[in-house]
Amino acid sequence: MNRKYIYPFLLLLQFIFIKILSFFPEFVEEYYSNGLYVFISKISRILLGWIPFSFGDVIYLILILFLIFKLYKNRKTAFSWKSWKLEWKSNFLGILKVVSIFYFFFNILWGLNYHRIPLYEKMNLDKEYTAEELIVFTKKMIVKVNEIHSQIEQNASSKIVNPYDIETIYGKTQKGYDQLGNKYASFTYKNPSIKKSLVSLPLTYMGFGGYLNPFTNEAQVNYKIPKYNFPTTVCHEMAHQIGYASESEANFVGYLASINNDDIYFQYSGYAYALKYCLGNIERFEEGKSKELFPLIHPGVLKNYQESKDFWETHQTPIDTFFHYFYDTFLKANQQKDGMEGYSKFVGLMMGYYKHTIKL
Repeated sequence: MNRKYIYPFLLLLQFIFIKILSFFPEFVEEYYSNGLYVFISKISRILLGWIPFSFGDVIYLILILFLIFKLYKNRKTAFSWKSWKLEWKSNFLGILKVVSIFYFFFNILWGLNYHRIPLYEKMNLDKEYTAEELIVFTKKMIVKVNEIHSQIEQNASSKIVNPYDIETIYGKTQKGYDQLGNKYASFTYKNPSIKKSLVSLPLTYMGFGGYLNPFTNEAQVNYKIPKYNFPTTVCHEMAHQIGYASESEANFVGYLASINNDDIYFQYSGYAYALKYCLGNIERFEEGKSKELFPLIHPGVLKNYQESKDFWETHQTPIDTFFHYFYDTFLKANQQKDGMEGYSKFVGLMMGYYKHTIKL
C-alpha cells in the first residue's frame, strides 16, 4: 500500500473498531474504564496537575499559531482555489492523516469511556419518571434549596454570594469527592488536576462553563461564570476526569460530589443546580408549568438563577449557537443519542437515586 494511504486506512479501521467495541460495554468497562484508563488518567494528572496553568490550553494555542504560521507562509497556495483543485487529493489525504492521529489519541486517552456500561445500569436506577413524579420531586428539592439558602443567608430575598476565591474552591472540591468515594468506590477521585482555562472568554461566548482536555486529562473551568454555580461546575469536570464521559452522568456525579461536601456553599451550589434542571424538565412536559412553583422558591435563589441567565445572555452570539450545534453532533457521534439534551437527563438519574437509594 502507498504510504500516503496508510493513515486514511487506519482511520477507517478505527471507525470500524470503535463501532464494534460499542456493542461490548462490559468489555470496555472492565478492561478500559476500570483498567487501562485508570492508569493513563492517573499518570496524566500526576505529571501535569502540579503545573499552575493549563498545559493543554497552551498546547492548543501553540498548534493554532503554528497553523496560522503555515497558512501565512504558504498563503499563495493555501488560499488559491486553483492550487487546491490541483492538489486536492494530497491536501485531503493530509487532513485525514491529522484526523486519524488525533482520533486515535482521543479514544485511547479518554474517548472510549463513551462506550462503557451506562451508570443507571451499574447502580440499578430507574431513570424514567412521569410529569407528576417530577413535580413532587421538584417540590422536595425546593424545600431543600430553601433550607440551605436560609442557613447561609437570613434574608430570603438575598442571593447567595460565594466568598471563596477560585483556588480555594478547587481545594475544597477534593473533600466532596473523598466523602463520595467512601460511599461509592467507583466515584473515587485522586491526584487533582483542575485549572482555570486560559481561553475562558472564548469559552463564555461559546456557551460553555468548562471542558475536559482528553489529551492531558486536565479539568478546564471557565473562571468567568457566576461564582455560586462554580463548585458544581468544577465537580462536573472532575467527573469527566474519572471516566464518566456522558454529560448526564457527569452532571449526576458532580451533583453528588457537591452535596456530599461538608461546605455549605458547595451544598447550595449542588442543590440549586439540580433544582434548576428539574424546573427546566417540567417545562419539557408543559410549557409555563414550572412558573407555578416559583412562589415556593426563596427570591434569593431566583436571583441567583437570574444572575446566571443574565451572564449567558450577555455573551450570547451566533458563535454560541454554532459550537452548541457542533458539540451536539459530536456527542451523538459518540453514542450519546440525546446530544446536548443529555445534560438534563441527569434528572432521571437523580430521581432514580433518591427513589431506590435514599430519601431526599
